[in-house]
Amino acid sequence: METGPTGGALAGDDLSPSSPAAVISRWTFEVSRRYQYLLDKTVPHVLNRWIGCLAVVLIYAVRVYFVQGFYIVTYGLGIYLLNLLMGFLSPQVDPEMEDGPSLPVSGSDEFRPFVRRLPEFKFWYSITKAFCIAFVMTFFSVFDVPVFWPILLFYWIMLFILTMRKQILHMIKYKYVPFSFGKQRYDSKKASPTENTNLPRD
Repeated sequence: METGPTGGALAGDDLSPSSPAAVISRWTFEVSRRYQYLLDKTVPHVLNRWIGCLAVVLIYAVRVYFVQGFYIVTYGLGIYLLNLLMGFLSPQVDPEMEDGPSLPVSGSDEFRPFVRRLPEFKFWYSITKAFCIAFVMTFFSVFDVPVFWPILLFYWIMLFILTMRKQILHMIKYKYVPFSFGKQRYDSKKASPTENTNLPRD
């Protein structure tokens, strides 16, 4: 009996549109597309997004308070948030490393909008996602490493002070403020985006 055609038929069935792999692939793509669509709709709702983020933060804080543990997870989360904050406060192009156009240093200089290294939307998205992941981690005892949390808190505060001091000195040196209060604005009819709001693609 020849088995060649049968083997070929089985191989073809694995690649058919009705195979489990193809079904899972289509389902994953559809979920990803729907998720990105919902993210896109939240872009203009800045206040609502940050209120939702605050709610997630409070839920995580209550969870850690009641379980009295997972301090190492919280510490790692704090380091990650500090790194995000530095990206949010820093210009996209560091004046110290760029030989081309720099930030304006006087009122007579040409106005150039402040472009963040980490745009506001990605800043919000990364924070919210980080707290959601940390919240899930609190349900696994393997992440509950015994540690004396006041030492971690003291070390994080010192790291925060030193990092912010360096960032503030950088702002003073190059005379820029990473916020839009009081800055020149353009009419909605004029295309002049001040931030890169490319959405994260998972």
